[in-house]
Amino acid sequence: MPSPLFADRPAPQPTERGTVEALIDMTRRLRGDMDAVRRDASTDGDDTLWRWQRALCDLAVQQLNELSGHLDQLRTGRPAGIPADGTADDGAPGGAEACRRTADEAAVGGVGSAEWNLLTDEVRWSDELYRILGRAPESGPLPLDELPSLVFAEDEALFTAMVTDCLIDGRPMDGELRLVRADGQLRTVRLTGEPVLDTDGCTASMWAVVRDVSALRRGERALRESRESLRRERRTAGAEERLAAELREAVLPSAHDSLRLARGGAVALDLAARPLSSPSDPLSGGDWYDTLELPNGEALLSVGDLTGQGVSAASCLAMVLGAVRGMAMAGVGPGALLAHLNQLLETSRRPALGSALCGRYDPVSGTFSWAQAGHPAPLLFRGGTGRALTPPDGVLLGATTGAAYEQAEVQLLPGDLLVLHTDGLTRTAGADSAGTGTERDRLLALAPRLAGSRDARECATVIAEEFGQAERAVDGCVMVARVG
Repeated sequence: MPSPLFADRPAPQPTERGTVEALIDMTRRLRGDMDAVRRDASTDGDDTLWRWQRALCDLAVQQLNELSGHLDQLRTGRPAGIPADGTADDGAPGGAEACRRTADEAAVGGVGSAEWNLLTDEVRWSDELYRILGRAPESGPLPLDELPSLVFAEDEALFTAMVTDCLIDGRPMDGELRLVRADGQLRTVRLTGEPVLDTDGCTASMWAVVRDVSALRRGERALRESRESLRRERRTAGAEERLAAELREAVLPSAHDSLRLARGGAVALDLAARPLSSPSDPLSGGDWYDTLELPNGEALLSVGDLTGQGVSAASCLAMVLGAVRGMAMAGVGPGALLAHLNQLLETSRRPALGSALCGRYDPVSGTFSWAQAGHPAPLLFRGGTGRALTPPDGVLLGATTGAAYEQAEVQLLPGDLLVLHTDGLTRTAGADSAGTGTERDRLLALAPRLAGSRDARECATVIAEEFGQAERAVDGCVMVARVG
């Protein structure tokens, strides 16, 4: 089997120069664009996804670099000493020599070449092959029978089979194997070659081109590992999200039902609530709401927002709700309840910050006593208009030791509507600071629609539809209490 440039093969026509130049310019532009993509790779703090993106970009850049090197060789044209008829300058059969020179000229970007003459035992290596194998040029090239000493032990059988098939059966070589350099480094190479036959059809020599693909394979391996790591993290995140959602559903009142509390009094409460989830973290944040009928006939209303997300936030939520319900059942007032809750969060195993509003409604007197910890004040709608109640003093839960929380009271009348919400309700993309300014005014502007609603459930639906259409920055919730 003759080499690719053996004399009896027609020489390929030179590639049109203008076409090659255009491809080179296109490759350079792509290389610049890939550099920009690699610099801009970002996943908002997700290290695994960032590594996967960078590995993919690095692999693409490596391939573009190799393409650029090959195109540069095409632009250079026919190497010196290889005439169009395929014979060498000295008139000898030009197959192996021409191939060696062509591959030697192509020894850029980790591509080397070699030829072993079986008749004269002459061995020729290109300079790049010495570099790939980490062998000093003054040490000379290795004969064919000593090459297995460079091959990684697990790949020796493959190398022997490739060389045997090439020399004895006349088959081309094309395979990938690992070589051990003189300095002990492991290199992955692509080995291609063919036998060169003499006039009698016997193998006279063997030529080979060795391409160092170590960086390419490392990039592919890094890409596979980062992709698998990303898949594992996504599976874990999905399981944690489901667990957090199940835990929240277990401890929070149902958002689909309306409740009627303090039924033993003259003026009862019609209650409804709605959660509003962020698309990026549905049901995994720390926003909560709760209602509870107390032994003395009063009704407990509470909303809050704890820092954190996922399972840790859901477990902290369960602890907080248990503490709130227990203290409320024991008769602890809103102000003292928040003070105890502040101490609980501060001294817990996993300290957390949070805002909260806790209130008790007395159906006999119609008063609503409440306290807040860094939380938006309730909105009172009466007679078709709305206003925010003046909040008593209170700092965020878990922010300081021994904090005291003042308590306020408001007299509620039949038909009044009380809206309790977390700051996430009004924090949509592009909105101003939570619960203030334009967004709070937008909530108060719903007064006529709320006044025309039949019950608390319909009021909660109106608010959820108004603030649930825009893309949410964080999750939130709203609770509506209608008197009478």
